[in-house]
Amino acid sequence: MRSTMVWAELLQRPSPGSLFTAGAVVSVMHGVQQLFAPEPADDFEVAYVVLAISFVLEGASFIQAFRQARKSARELERRTLEQVLKSSDPTMRAVFAEDSAALIGLIIAFFGIFLHQTTDSPVPDALGSILVGILLGVIAVVLIDRNRRFLVGQGVTPELEKSMAIRVLEHTEIERLTYLHLEFVGPRNLYLVAAVDIKGDLREHDVAVALRRVERELEDEETVEEAVLTLSTPDEPSLAFGVRPPSPAVE
Repeated sequence: MRSTMVWAELLQRPSPGSLFTAGAVVSVMHGVQQLFAPEPADDFEVAYVVLAISFVLEGASFIQAFRQARKSARELERRTLEQVLKSSDPTMRAVFAEDSAALIGLIIAFFGIFLHQTTDSPVPDALGSILVGILLGVIAVVLIDRNRRFLVGQGVTPELEKSMAIRVLEHTEIERLTYLHLEFVGPRNLYLVAAVDIKGDLREHDVAVALRRVERELEDEETVEEAVLTLSTPDEPSLAFGVRPPSPAVE
């Protein structure tokens, strides 16, 4: 019983992928150890009280994380779980995963302890610890994979690309857009590179001033960390993005 309780409590701590991985390994090891060298069971009532208090606290935390994720999902017209997986905010993803795992882990711990008490067998408790370890391992793989994609420069969604392209074209100096590259450089922070055609037939000095002005205006937006604009050549085709959507928020 003690091993399941320990790793159910571990689930309640905000943990990055590496700690989830360590927790998964140790939890499985403890579960296997319990199968071959079980500890005597005692204090079932105390265990139930601890689980109940933990469930209430984790439930309140999960509700807050769910509301935040759902709000971001609505802004981007996504499902909540899709937003959690695709968001560029690793903190939101980690908190949502931790709270979800904690609730599932507490339920597993409850059934492990309950079956241990009713059957007087340590096997359910040991299996509960192993299941908690598997749960931690799955979450670790998901978190590491999603965060790795952003660390190596994951691109943006077509909806966000369209929105940013139209924001560039909204500037009065810009005639057309022929190239656009967007990359996340932090939670909700974008690095923008674009090739544009300036309206009119301006002198070189005036073109440079116009480009720098547009860059500064783009960087004044909360989501653009840095903008770099270059000039298009006449033979480069224009990018077409259609009608502007209702200003989606950055992931």
